[in-house]
Amino acid sequence: MTPIDRAVHTYHHDMRVAVASRSFSRNPTLRNELTERYPLSRFNDTDRVLSGDELATFLRGHTRAITGLDVLSEAVFRAVPELRLISKYGVGLDMIDLDAARRHGVTVRWTPGVNRQAVAELAIAFMISLRRSIVPLAREMSEGGWRQPGGRQLSSAVVGVLGCGAVGQTVARLCTAFGATVLAHDIRAYEDFYLETGVKPVALERLLGESDIVTIHLPLDVSTRGLIDARAIALMKPSAFLVNTARGGIVDEAALKAALRQQRLAGAAADVFSMEPPADTDLLRLPNSTKAAADRSI
Repeated sequence: MTPIDRAVHTYHHDMRVAVASRSFSRNPTLRNELTERYPLSRFNDTDRVLSGDELATFLRGHTRAITGLDVLSEAVFRAVPELRLISKYGVGLDMIDLDAARRHGVTVRWTPGVNRQAVAELAIAFMISLRRSIVPLAREMSEGGWRQPGGRQLSSAVVGVLGCGAVGQTVARLCTAFGATVLAHDIRAYEDFYLETGVKPVALERLLGESDIVTIHLPLDVSTRGLIDARAIALMKPSAFLVNTARGGIVDEAALKAALRQQRLAGAAADVFSMEPPADTDLLRLPNSTKAAADRSI
């Protein structure tokens, strides 16, 4: 081993990486690969999201960290001045105060679309479940009921994909494979993708008004928080369904609950909520509301 090789070897073995992400910590392959490179790595084995002082204590003494749903605030950065690099495991940076990270000299890195297939498949599962009333019918049968209301195929639906980045494009491809008509709306232009797939880009109002299913795949920021509010929901068909596998704050949950109760919307499904665990049990118990926590474990 040359002096340079020894220096690099020592550098990597002395480097301390704190893995706050629960999903990363539970994954034996990722855990082993990281430990081989950085033996001093520390993992979150508590099975809960760390926050505040507990997160700061966990990160202290480490120059690098891998985070998931952990909130990295100004206070956390101030409490861990040695932190220099954060790698976000999963998608979405709304859990990280990026301005605070810059002020404290912390670099933030992530891999776009890393869980695109998992989220896309869950969105498709939600669509099929809603169109076939799978959840309410299964609940009724377990209580002794027996109804055969029928259902609609995904192939006959107009699906509106709100947000056409990595996840949205994967959802759109799966929907077109089923034979559905796909509309899309995004502030960015994806002309090559639209040309290749036949997905039609439209204005937001048209997407909401013409879609049988609206599926959300946007990041949460100041421009998207509360985007699907009472006014937006009022533009949707009473027979339409809303699917959210992006971020909870994008949908106004009070407006959604009112629309579902008044049957101004046929149903909704989500695995994300403005507060997690969700506090609005009334929304969760509505018969036309489907919930899951399948992909929110990062």
